[in-house]
Amino acid sequence: MKIYIVSAAYNEKENVRELITIFEEEVFPQIKNHDMHILIADDNSPDGTGDVVRELMGKYKNLGINQGEKKGLGAAYVRAMGYAIEHEGADVVISIDADLQHDPRAVPSFIKKMEEGYDVVSGTRYSGGGSMPAKWPAQRKLFSVTANILMRIITGRFFLHDWTGGYRAIKKEVFIKEKEKVREYKGYTFQVAFLYKTLLDGYKAGEVPIHFRIRRVGDSKIAPLAYIINVLKYVITERIKEVATGSFGKFIIVGGVGFMLNAIILRILVDKFHWVPYYANLIGAVVAIFSNYNFNNLWTFKHRKATSFWKYIFKMLQFYLTSAFGVIVIQTGTIFVGVHFITQQKDYFIYFIGGTGILLVWNFFVYSKFIWRKK
Repeated sequence: MKIYIVSAAYNEKENVRELITIFEEEVFPQIKNHDMHILIADDNSPDGTGDVVRELMGKYKNLGINQGEKKGLGAAYVRAMGYAIEHEGADVVISIDADLQHDPRAVPSFIKKMEEGYDVVSGTRYSGGGSMPAKWPAQRKLFSVTANILMRIITGRFFLHDWTGGYRAIKKEVFIKEKEKVREYKGYTFQVAFLYKTLLDGYKAGEVPIHFRIRRVGDSKIAPLAYIINVLKYVITERIKEVATGSFGKFIIVGGVGFMLNAIILRILVDKFHWVPYYANLIGAVVAIFSNYNFNNLWTFKHRKATSFWKYIFKMLQFYLTSAFGVIVIQTGTIFVGVHFITQQKDYFIYFIGGTGILLVWNFFVYSKFIWRKK
């Protein structure tokens, strides 16, 4: 593979020389089966970072520089990675901070993980032997640990431990698909956004442990409080969008249609024809289940829908059987217990609503895991 190390280096004159030297003199000689290169993304640093890189380009022929207007971390990485892939033919790009807080010597472990079939590999400080520096300021540790715990909880992706780190290996096809979605983001929000978008698109993500180090020279460009606020704003907003537009959001809408059909039939049979509420509910449920099956098959789970007549019939039978348990035991059972043992028959609709709420959760679990399960 042709692999490009891409490092965003704004005002990193005193660090970039050591970073490049470590790669060229220590790391690359260990990597025998891949074509290794370095590309420094410099947003016209006023401290002369670009001059240092150009000087070293005379010594190292696999070293390059990509310069542009300062528009933030995300824009710098997208620009430089895009250049490496689209103009230099890179198969994999590996992003790394230029401040030496990421150890360049960990690159072989990233490559090994990519060879195992992963599309994106992130360095983690929080699992598998990874670590943060003992002398790192307590405030930075608190913000970092808290942010990453919240990322896991909010996104529901607990198998990834380090969302905000910038040490990451990315396959060409992943970058090409995601680049325009994350260009606008700055700082750690860019790192979180890129990883989240790749997961939403179904790419395989993994981690390797890294030992994060203290910056020896220069100043950090991240304001901890601002970073955690911006990251949380982003991930909460995106998670709400994911739920609202994903299978569960559609399932809620379809369930709402079924609920209305069930409720209308229930009220007519009980109030107009004086049926027993739990018997009336069974009739309404049969109609609602038929409606729910067809809408879910054509819309909610359309990427897994029944594509032939017999599959359609078979799935519908499965749907009715699994739904029957929920309707009889959960929904109708709630009505029966309510009107017989708690209050009176006149309160049947309250128990219908309560039973439907419980039934909704049960149905989504069963339908997504068994009826329209992933293959």
